[in-house]
Amino acid sequence: MAEGIFLILKNYELIMEIIRLEKVEKIYRSGKTEQKALEGIDLSITTGEFISIAGPSGSGKTTLLNLIGCLDKPTAGEVIVDEVRVKNLDHNQLADLRSQKIGFIFQTFNLIPVLTAYENVEFPLLLRHNTNAEERNKMITGIFAEVGLAEYMHRRPTELSGGQQQRVAVVRALIKKPKLILADEPTANLDSGTGKAILQIMKELNKKNNISFVFSTHDRMVMDFASRLIILKDGKIIKDINQDNSRKN
Repeated sequence: MAEGIFLILKNYELIMEIIRLEKVEKIYRSGKTEQKALEGIDLSITTGEFISIAGPSGSGKTTLLNLIGCLDKPTAGEVIVDEVRVKNLDHNQLADLRSQKIGFIFQTFNLIPVLTAYENVEFPLLLRHNTNAEERNKMITGIFAEVGLAEYMHRRPTELSGGQQQRVAVVRALIKKPKLILADEPTANLDSGTGKAILQIMKELNKKNNISFVFSTHDRMVMDFASRLIILKDGKIIKDINQDNSRKN
């Protein structure tokens, strides 16, 4: 079996390991001062998981998400993404890996204000240079319909509500068909009803497309939606709970 890959058969579906962290540490240095953000992190994420990473402020949630998303490298240990060891990659190779494997959803949406919703979603496809206009249109209109935004495709972000903007951000993350989608506090700028609706959409897309979702959050509702809850404290994983099993028992 190839290194860095984990296969099991569950309900007749092939489950593959897409992220593995081995003894990961992250230390931030400022002059002679050191701050250890993560210590001894061992973690495996497989296809189709719906995970929340929780913990108090300063526990290392965002740092862990940044390492999983290849936005940063560990001080020690290994981060392996789809069999690729991150520490061996340069800046351009990391950018390519993120473009091909990982989608991001930001709490501030990060939509380009001068572009329409359609154009915001099209933008990452244009960067990849592997689709023509007709193919892009079919993909984009299909996924906008799937999340209930077909009639809003040609509006700019300022003409959309917060919940609609977040759905556009979800669509933009999904359009590349990544193996993993990361979201840092995805409900932070939404009211509870809108946040719940967004989570339900993401859960449905997770089940339909077998894409793994990982959230960093303080929101109890996001934690409750997760199939797996990872709790950090002082840079260490103190609990890793399979909530689907817990709900059955």
